[in-house]
Amino acid sequence: MKIYRETEFQETELGKIPKDWRVGELGEVLVLGHGKRPDAILPEGEFPVYGGGGFYGYTNTYLVDKPYVLIIARVGAGSAGKGKVYLSRGKVWVTDNAIYGYSREPNSIITVYVYYWLLFERSWIKRYVSRAAGGSAVITLNSLKNIILPLPPPDEQKNIVEILLTVDNAIESIDRAVARLERLKKALMDKLLTGRIRVREEDGKLKLYRETEFQEAEMGKIPRDWKMLRLKDIAEIRGSKKVSQSNDKVVFIPMEAIPDNDLYVKFELQDIDKVRSYVYCEPGDILLAKITPSFENGKQGIVPTNIPGKFALATTEAYPIKCKNINAFFLFYLLKYPPVRNRLVSLMRGTTGRKRVPREALENLLLPYPPIDEQRSITEIILTIDEVIKLSCRERDSLEHLKRGLMKLLLTGKVRVRA
Repeated sequence: MKIYRETEFQETELGKIPKDWRVGELGEVLVLGHGKRPDAILPEGEFPVYGGGGFYGYTNTYLVDKPYVLIIARVGAGSAGKGKVYLSRGKVWVTDNAIYGYSREPNSIITVYVYYWLLFERSWIKRYVSRAAGGSAVITLNSLKNIILPLPPPDEQKNIVEILLTVDNAIESIDRAVARLERLKKALMDKLLTGRIRVREEDGKLKLYRETEFQEAEMGKIPRDWKMLRLKDIAEIRGSKKVSQSNDKVVFIPMEAIPDNDLYVKFELQDIDKVRSYVYCEPGDILLAKITPSFENGKQGIVPTNIPGKFALATTEAYPIKCKNINAFFLFYLLKYPPVRNRLVSLMRGTTGRKRVPREALENLLLPYPPIDEQRSITEIILTIDEVIKLSCRERDSLEHLKRGLMKLLLTGKVRVRA
């Protein structure tokens, strides 16, 4: 495969493209069709069902049996999902809020090429959207047929697709690895946080072993040498505290800076006179969102040590928890543990859409309490898995960045790939 920079272009309605490329219409290269609502979605069905909401389930019949491009035509007024593009292979059913397309020729490379071009050149969404009854925006079959796109020679389409699929396959491989790590983390948390699997340090190494002696506790069986303590006995929910007005700027942590699947909160610097209401917190505190749906979504994080100054102000919809007689990371993972979090969900109070975890419910929450050395060992294991997951996600982000760069060069013809 030869890769080189193109120097000869022609002007077209799409802008500059290589002289030996041409401009065509989507309806010229793909057979386009409306999805349909299946008769039934069955858990025991054979063929997957896809549409605006992603995967729905299975049916016993299929609508499309070729590699196809799936375009979300409508998913409600103002929805961000409209115009999303997916690529699938094999026999599937496509629902009635999507349009599918497949190659008019036996070779399916053009289908995959079109998928990448629609994914890259997002301006087609605004240009080809129509207004349906009621004012909602939809993408119609006829408008899609008129989308114009650059068409390289077939051999070059194949080379472009081969390069981009190689990157996508690497991304999918990372996704599978991360999914396995997430399952491992979930299984280990379930066993380590309940003491079914114990951990101790021997000769500088962590040793896992199965526990055999238990006692009954509120959350089920725990090891005999563990305790059940209320959160207020091992940690403190900070109260309000006035902040000196001598500071021009202050670290502020809004709700959107509290993660739902990460360890540390993010923060921003704000003018102190613009922060009207807040809760006070310090590095090492756990910020736990208390309002729906943030709490149910798992929003919580630790205030990092690298914040400017020795304190931060946070949204009043979060509890700042100062750990006293418990490892902060161990408490963090306990509060993430589904049985513990579901207990707090059941105690939430308030009107629909504005429910909150009461302070007294959190303070009186009973938690398993291993010896402090074991707390550190447990968190070391879970933190290690989290770090590998984070590194894998960074690698995935790098590949996504590489993919975007390659699409910009290859799908515009600025860089050519020839046999």
